[in-house]
Amino acid sequence: MSEFHTQRPNWSPAPGTDHVEHATIEVPRDYAEPEGERITLALTRRRATDPARRRGILLAVNGGPGGDWGRGRDLPAAYAGTPLAEVYDLIGFDPRGTGESTRLYAEVTVPRVPFDSRPPDDAFPAIAEDMRRREEACARAGGELRPHISTRNTARDMNVIRAVLGEERISFVGYAYGAYVGAVYGSLFPAALDRLVLDSCVGPDWTWREQFLQQGDAVQRNVDLWAAWAAERHGAFGIGTSPERVLGTVEEAVAALERLPEDGVRLRTLFDGAVGNRAADRGRWAALGTLVGDLRRAAAAGDVTACRELLAEQGTWRPADSEGDLRVGVLEAITLEHAWPADPEVYHQDMREFRKRFPYGYGVLRASPWVGAFRTFEAPEEPAVLTRDGYPVGLIVQADGDPMDHYDGGVAMAERLGHHLLTVEDSGEHEVFVLGGNPHVDAVVHAYLVDGTLPPARSSCPGRTPRPDVPADAG
Repeated sequence: MSEFHTQRPNWSPAPGTDHVEHATIEVPRDYAEPEGERITLALTRRRATDPARRRGILLAVNGGPGGDWGRGRDLPAAYAGTPLAEVYDLIGFDPRGTGESTRLYAEVTVPRVPFDSRPPDDAFPAIAEDMRRREEACARAGGELRPHISTRNTARDMNVIRAVLGEERISFVGYAYGAYVGAVYGSLFPAALDRLVLDSCVGPDWTWREQFLQQGDAVQRNVDLWAAWAAERHGAFGIGTSPERVLGTVEEAVAALERLPEDGVRLRTLFDGAVGNRAADRGRWAALGTLVGDLRRAAAAGDVTACRELLAEQGTWRPADSEGDLRVGVLEAITLEHAWPADPEVYHQDMREFRKRFPYGYGVLRASPWVGAFRTFEAPEEPAVLTRDGYPVGLIVQADGDPMDHYDGGVAMAERLGHHLLTVEDSGEHEVFVLGGNPHVDAVVHAYLVDGTLPPARSSCPGRTPRPDVPADAG
């Protein structure tokens, strides 16, 4: 590996920016055969603005799983105006398969089954067939690179970046999937890790399928909290005096939407998504209460135009995944690190359960068949076993209502690795530090990364957005 570690990147100024440099380096496509094919990693660097206080390099990863749709090389720009920029060289990179690094492609396949948040049983086989086609499209375009897009290899790439930059250790901030990358890096290269922040963690023992399934419960927790809050304010919203009645009103709106002669299932699907997504944001609770009442009335009156307007901002899936001939296929490759059930009935049973228990926020999407059910390759190696043996105690940031990465995953990660846990209370925030604009979290994390001051082993702080200032009903 010495030939990779001794590379000297040719840094060049990034056009139209101040203090940002671009470079590329090479890494093995397959670390088990370092003499084989090579791929390229694209890097950025912002040098520390206070060289006298410089304490090394800081890498960060978000997006994915796998880093797609994350900020990649642009992530250091988010830290440019923070205390981190004074003491660290901020290093960004596009993880293998993404961005300006060597890309992993997949052919675009447009689903034949319209997305439905509560699909009937007779649609299940066609939904599975759409996923089988998706996996085959990934295999056709992914070629020999696809089996080597893995979290272990991303961690190994980070270690090459460390060596190329002449550093003994790195500090790291990982968000969501990136938090898993950080935990894997510490497990594989403990002597090369300094300060570590894991923000919005997956569970250390969950497979990717289990991670997806946990999202159904995470979303429903927020919905239940919102329903209890709205029930105490029936005078303001008029949608129920108990949590059960509030959710009953939601279901009345659902039923009225389904009865619409035009676009009913699609509008009901958008509404299910809106309830789950907006319940996560405490600042939107009042707006959600109003939406439920307005939508129930509009749907009951058969006013399709008004229903469309009320749901205009709600989406269902990443639009670029259905555009053009090719797209980035890293998400699918990374999730094949773990085994997936091959029996379709396993997914069908979960879909029935999630349709009933977790209809909001597209819970059924988490239970549906994924490409893993039809995998076209076996992962070359097992996922890393997460340990902390040889690097310092780090910090985990987890919102108690994170709808994407269940709070229990952050708690389990802190217990597994012995890290300190900062709980963001009464919050549906996801990717919180700096990216979420939460000043309470930012202050704690900056104190740790800059000065080495960890909070207590178990501590908490408020969410970014308080609940709306709507008085509860008298009595």
